[in-house]
Amino acid sequence: MKRKLRINGHSHLLPYPEQIPEFMKEKEIFWVDDERKYMLQKGWRRPVTDSSFFLHEKLEWMERNKLDHAVVLNLSQLYGNGLRLEEMKKALRFQNDFNAKVQHDHPEKFTCGFVVHPGFIHGALYEIERCVEELDMKVLCLPTHFMDSIGQWRSVFDQENDAIFELANKYKLAIEIHPYDGDKMINLENSSWRFHLIWMLAQCGDAYHFYTLNGMQERFPNIRTCFAHGGQLAQMNLGRRIQGFDGRPDLFKGKHHPRKAVGHPNIYFDTLVHDTDSLKLMIDRQGSNQVIMGLDDPYPLGEMESDAQSSYPGKLLDLAIEKRVINKNQYDDIWEDNVLRWLFGNNDIEKQKLVSRILAN
Repeated sequence: MKRKLRINGHSHLLPYPEQIPEFMKEKEIFWVDDERKYMLQKGWRRPVTDSSFFLHEKLEWMERNKLDHAVVLNLSQLYGNGLRLEEMKKALRFQNDFNAKVQHDHPEKFTCGFVVHPGFIHGALYEIERCVEELDMKVLCLPTHFMDSIGQWRSVFDQENDAIFELANKYKLAIEIHPYDGDKMINLENSSWRFHLIWMLAQCGDAYHFYTLNGMQERFPNIRTCFAHGGQLAQMNLGRRIQGFDGRPDLFKGKHHPRKAVGHPNIYFDTLVHDTDSLKLMIDRQGSNQVIMGLDDPYPLGEMESDAQSSYPGKLLDLAIEKRVINKNQYDDIWEDNVLRWLFGNNDIEKQKLVSRILAN
C-alpha cells in the first residue's frame, strides 16, 4: 500500500542575497541584506525569522518535518504594484525565473507558481504563455487586489481581466489568490500588525465575493482557484452576503447568487485559519474535499516550530483529528489528494507523474 504523502500547498521561498539582480536593490524594489537577516524595500524592512526562508535550509526543514513536497508561491512583495512598467516587468520576470529554476532543479520537492500583473493585460498574457510553454509552470499566483495604470486599486476579478482567466482556462491552470498591500489600500495607521491580522482576511473575503458574484467557477470550468488563509472571512460572511443579495437585488443585476459557489469543486481554501473552530466552519460549509494543506511557511503567521505559539507544521490538522472535526481519511486527503486535485484537476496522468517523482526521491 502506497504511503500517504504530506504535500504543503502554501509555501514561500526567498532568493539568497547574491541571486537578486542589482537593479532591484538600486531601485529599492526588493532585496535581502548580505547577513540574511532582513528582506527590504524602499521605506520597509522585515526580519528573516527562520533560516528556511532559503532553499537549502528549506530542504533541511522539510526533511525534519517529514514534508514530502511543497507548492512555492511568489513573494507577496513582488506583485509589482506601484512600480513603473519596465521595472515591474523585470522584477516579476526575475521572480518567475527564480521559481522556475527551483522547480527545475528540485521537481521532486517543489511545484512553483508564477505571478503576473493584472493592470497590464497584454504583458500578463505574454508572461502566462512564457511561464507555461517555456518554463513548464502550472500555478498562477495573483493578488486579491492590484493597482491599475492610473493608481486605482481594483479587484483581481474585475471583468476587464477576463482575458487572463480565459488563457488560464485554456491551460487548465491552478490559481492561488493571496492578499497583500492592505496598508497601501486602506487609510489607517500601520500599527499592531493590523493589515496582516485583520485586513488580509477582508481582502480574501472581498476577492471571493467578486469571484463568486461573477460566476467565474462556472464561466472558466478548467481553472481551480484556491484562496489563501482559508478565505477566512468568506466563510464567516456567507450569511450576510446572501441576505444582501436577496434583500437588494437592484445592486446585483447580472450577478450570480452566493449560494451557487458554496462547495463548488473548482474552489479551494487552505487550512491556515489557526483554530479548529474556524476549520470546522470551513469544512461544514465547503466540504473537506475543497480544503488543502497550507502552512504559509516560513512566516511567523504560518505553522512553524514555535514554543511561544505552541506550534509546529501540521498542528491544526492534528488537533482537528483529536477534536473529531475530521476523520483519518479526510486528514490524508487534505494533505495529499485534495492538493493534487487543485494542482491538476482530473488529469490523473499528471498527478501520478508528480507522485512518482516524490516517491522516487
